[in-house]
Amino acid sequence: MTPGASGAGGGPAGGSPAGAGERGSGPAGPGGSAPGEGIRRPVLRAWLIGARLHTLPAAAAPVLVGGGLAGWRDGFALWPFLAALAGALLIQIATNFANDLHDFERGADTDERHGFVRVTQAGLVPPGRVRRWMWAAFALAFVPGAYLARVAGWPVVAVGLASVAAGLAYTGGPFPLAYHGLGEPFVFLFFGLVAVVVTAYVQTLAFDSSSILAGAGVGAFTTAILVVNNLRDIPTDERAGKRTLAVRLGEDGSRTEYVLLLAAAAAVPPVGVAAAGWPPAALLALAGVLAAAPAVSKVLRFEERGELNAALSETGRAVGLYGLLLAVGLAL
Repeated sequence: MTPGASGAGGGPAGGSPAGAGERGSGPAGPGGSAPGEGIRRPVLRAWLIGARLHTLPAAAAPVLVGGGLAGWRDGFALWPFLAALAGALLIQIATNFANDLHDFERGADTDERHGFVRVTQAGLVPPGRVRRWMWAAFALAFVPGAYLARVAGWPVVAVGLASVAAGLAYTGGPFPLAYHGLGEPFVFLFFGLVAVVVTAYVQTLAFDSSSILAGAGVGAFTTAILVVNNLRDIPTDERAGKRTLAVRLGEDGSRTEYVLLLAAAAAVPPVGVAAAGWPPAALLALAGVLAAAPAVSKVLRFEERGELNAALSETGRAVGLYGLLLAVGLAL
């Protein structure tokens, strides 16, 4: 799983597979769609479901924070910021497709799971097409990456290649990270520390220790999304041999982990103001933590695992709000 954000439906379940649309489309009737539109619509719908656009606010949050840090240092640069945002979103989409494909191939996604629709497992798209979508998104990420490499040099190239490799290795390859309890460190590192530090660096061309602190806050909060996802999937992951940290810790341990991650995210703005000289407006980010209160209640008290889909969405929206408010508070 890659971190999920808002949206609790994942798309219309039980819809027609894309292939059915390809076989059944014909000339448009009076006032109907143009020929070929019947082909495009199911494919586009499947792409949107598989890309999981509702996860993008969480992917954008650390980039926003990196932009806010650059603004705080009077170094905000629009085009490097936008390129970093585009790269982060494309790598997130590519990783979503990789996760959809690899979990299906490993048997982790079945009809028993309680999560959002997975296009490969649901039969909406054949695995080969999902693989092509994955590689296309990774390839597109190299466009803003090449621009950033020109702006900021070889460190960006190294980080970009590492991000692509990690996205592939999350559920794929000979040692899939998520299957060995390493999903949380992956998310904390790449959706927190790396994303914030690199976004600030490509604008200011200087390293700032505040980027580590801010990245830790965003990383902890984003990791909490994964905790909810894996808590929900404990039974099916266990049967598939997917030894996530939630499987290892159990329900009570995962609940504790979730609360501790939110506490860590809440601690960062006050520490930044007190020890790193951040403007007091950075405390606005605490509203993002408070926004996760309904999710905390569900995580601690759920009876049916399907209830955690709402907690997953609520946590994702709270991460997006946290990142936005921290960025604004830093830049003010």
